Amino acid sequence: MLVGSYNNILVFFSFVVAVLASYTALDMAGRVATAQGRAARWWLAGGAFSMGLGIWSMHFIGMLAFSLPIPLGYDPLITAGSLAISVLASAMALWLVCQRELPWTRLLQGALLIGSGIEVMHYSGMAALRMQPGIIYDAAWLVVSILVAVAASGAALWLAFRLRANLHHVKAWRGAAALVMGLAIVGMHYTGMAAASFPEGSYCSAANGVDTNWLALLVIVVTLAVLAITLIVSVLDARLQSRTSVLANSLEKANSELMQLALHDNLTRLPNRLLLEDRLSQALKVAQREQSSFAVMFMDLDGFKAVNDAYGHHLGDQLLVSVAERLRDCVRAQDTLARLGGDEFVLLAAITAPDDAATLAAKLVQCISETFVLSRYTFSVSLSIGIAVYPGDGDSERDLLLHADAAMYHTKSTGRNGYNFFEASMNANAAEQLQLLHDLRLAEANGELRLHYQPKFEAPAGPVQGFEALLRWEHPQRGLLSPDAFLPLAEKTGLIVPIGRWVLDEACRQLREWHLQGLDQWTVAVNLSAVQFEQPDLLGVVTEAIGRHGIPPAMLTIEVTETVAMRNPEKTIETLEQLTALGVRASIDDFGTGYSSLLYLKRLPASELKIDRAFVRDMSVGNEDSVIVSAIIALAKALGLQVVAEGVETAEQQQFLTGLGCETLQGFLLDRPMTPTQILARLEQARPGESAFVAEGFSPAEPA
Repeated sequence: MLVGSYNNILVFFSFVVAVLASYTALDMAGRVATAQGRAARWWLAGGAFSMGLGIWSMHFIGMLAFSLPIPLGYDPLITAGSLAISVLASAMALWLVCQRELPWTRLLQGALLIGSGIEVMHYSGMAALRMQPGIIYDAAWLVVSILVAVAASGAALWLAFRLRANLHHVKAWRGAAALVMGLAIVGMHYTGMAAASFPEGSYCSAANGVDTNWLALLVIVVTLAVLAITLIVSVLDARLQSRTSVLANSLEKANSELMQLALHDNLTRLPNRLLLEDRLSQALKVAQREQSSFAVMFMDLDGFKAVNDAYGHHLGDQLLVSVAERLRDCVRAQDTLARLGGDEFVLLAAITAPDDAATLAAKLVQCISETFVLSRYTFSVSLSIGIAVYPGDGDSERDLLLHADAAMYHTKSTGRNGYNFFEASMNANAAEQLQLLHDLRLAEANGELRLHYQPKFEAPAGPVQGFEALLRWEHPQRGLLSPDAFLPLAEKTGLIVPIGRWVLDEACRQLREWHLQGLDQWTVAVNLSAVQFEQPDLLGVVTEAIGRHGIPPAMLTIEVTETVAMRNPEKTIETLEQLTALGVRASIDDFGTGYSSLLYLKRLPASELKIDRAFVRDMSVGNEDSVIVSAIIALAKALGLQVVAEGVETAEQQQFLTGLGCETLQGFLLDRPMTPTQILARLEQARPGESAFVAEGFSPAEPA
């Protein structure tokens, strides 16, 4: 037998190539497993070629490291065929490890197929020598080489499958696994070589005189280049994929946040109107399909506005968050609790009978009735609920919400802190309010707004110092309406701003007209609502009205209620200082009904206090109201403020207030509100030296 020998350097390089090919195989398994679509197919094809080339190169370099006493060569076609077999076996291996699962049966089948493929590659490569006579193989070593090939293939498949994910320290694990796999592949190859024997007198018919060392160097360089390029491309793609994943995650997070903002309330994180309408639409479809019921509960907090006014929006927002949390704890997970805005909440709840809705509503009312403790303050608010039940109270989202809202307002009007189910009569009231709102929007344009003027007398009975402008609405169907019939609606909808601007302008116009008639000692007072007083352009509106009609600023008095003045004292002081800087007088209306701080009261640039008619009406010598009125007048005197008492309806009240030092009186005892035409007629009828404004007698009438 011919005795062969090995080039140790080439043997070492065959091991290096085997390890690199194994690492590339493990990396490609990870790339194929994480890729999708066309990219996965390209990685499978490229990975199979790189891995197959590496395994084949290790085998071929090992063959080139082997030498006999005779010249050796390799048939190109058979050698190329062995390369193709190696690539196909690698493709099979990568396809197996990129599957979602790799049970033991599939692992064993794959090991047999791939091991057999590698063995065929090895022995077809041996056949490329075209030895004459043929190579003799030892059966025992042949079986051992096949077993080693199958075992190495199974181990490689298992390791590649386990290490395909991005585990912790995955590169280190892949490196260790590649070392083990490289040893197994090298062992398989050289075990197969040990099975081959070459008889004496054999010769290689494929010998072509090519230097095997140079051929081995070429194969090593090409293989290492291909494997290096493959790994570099894999690393770059992994980084790109990682960056893309980060960007995708950021985009997904941003989309999630945008969706949260679009469908949820920013303050309470509850669903908003948009999401509620979607949930309500789904509930309608389910109820129609399953012939079931559900309830829509419209909820509004009682007393929240007072908390917001007295303590500011910051604590008001905290209270809303606490209310939302408490309501959420009282409802079931499958129910939808939404906030529509302000202190309005809506609950969409599945029920089997109306009694279920009543039980839940009572539970919610009781839940909110317990006090709230926020920032060392204790707050008490209550809940008014209106309930609409499907299908009895409506068959559309709009009808159910409107009817629940109407029922809630009925609860408000009948005492608050409770609940009511919707009834048809409530809908009529709601429709009436909507029609009234529609008419009110057109009232100014249609010339339906009127100003009546109530005289203010120097105590006890005159002369007249000026007038208070009082708004009326001459409705075409309902007749003359007093402010309490429409001003709350105007304030709620914001119409009070343009209406208030009209009142101020008309009062200044009328005052100018009186001055031109020679009545230049008269003044006019105009009431400002809370909404008007908070308008940023208030100073400009007042300045424009004064300038347009050319009246002395000191002849105009701006009246704000004590509650409005104390809502935000610092802002009130700033606004009133700006108005008084123009020369306009400021008056604190309804004094005694709010919660003034003397610290702020003495800083307010007001010139007068108006005692609320509630104290004057029930006042008698020695009772509580008389004591309060006496204290208010004494306080005003101490602060250098004039005092106006409104609601004077009896001679006893007139006498008592005058005796306490009240400078100005206003009420039906002295005179009632009149139109400018009535005032002019009164002036024309007055006799020389006689006051034009003396009531002939007292008769109760509608309050101003």
